[in-house]
Amino acid sequence: MDGAAALRRGVWAMAPLWLGVVPFALVYAVLARDAGLSLLETQALSALVFAGSAQVSAVGLFGSGSAALGIVSTTFLLNVRHVLYGLSLGRRIPLSRRQRPVAAYFLTDEAFGVVAASGERTFAFLLGAELSLFAMWNLATLGGAIAGSAITDPAELGIDLVFPLAFLALLVPLVRTRVELLVAVASGVIAYVAARGLPGGLPILLTGVVGSLLGAALTSGRPGEDVDVEDAVREVA
Repeated sequence: MDGAAALRRGVWAMAPLWLGVVPFALVYAVLARDAGLSLLETQALSALVFAGSAQVSAVGLFGSGSAALGIVSTTFLLNVRHVLYGLSLGRRIPLSRRQRPVAAYFLTDEAFGVVAASGERTFAFLLGAELSLFAMWNLATLGGAIAGSAITDPAELGIDLVFPLAFLALLVPLVRTRVELLVAVASGVIAYVAARGLPGGLPILLTGVVGSLLGAALTSGRPGEDVDVEDAVREVA
């Protein structure tokens, strides 16, 4: 019973983000249609890849005639941040050998953020959050693929604004100390600068690695404490 209750809590914890997922999935479906993918191919990417940014990049590269190696490598770089997510969740939640591949397959940015912010430490809650987003993403993809001809301009859906705001809503509850605020701001600056000069998923990879190292350096030897930013920065320097 406890597992079923935790699963339901995970499902509903993700519900506020459905409004951000739906327009993104519709945009992906429209772009996939314009790139020449069939309804089955469009839906298969959502079910098998299940990574919005990677799917949008993949169909864009496919539509421009890019080589298979370029599509695969770009998708890999965009998704490699999930390794960091997995390492973090593996330390927070006790997972069996059978549960690990399931949790890894359905893991997304949103699921990681919701679970990290919730304080829940069960596989059932994690799975509920993951399946909640998986179901909504695939339903919205199917709807977009079927009725995509009615969407002439994906930009009209406001996807450029919706998703940054959704991720900002995930970030704010996680920033509880001055060091976490410093790392969040520094990571944002790094991502902005890197995105202006680096291709594909490299800005995401670089920001994830540098931000993680910065956070580890600032909190080294002081677990659970709100480290003074000025002192921590002097130690790193």
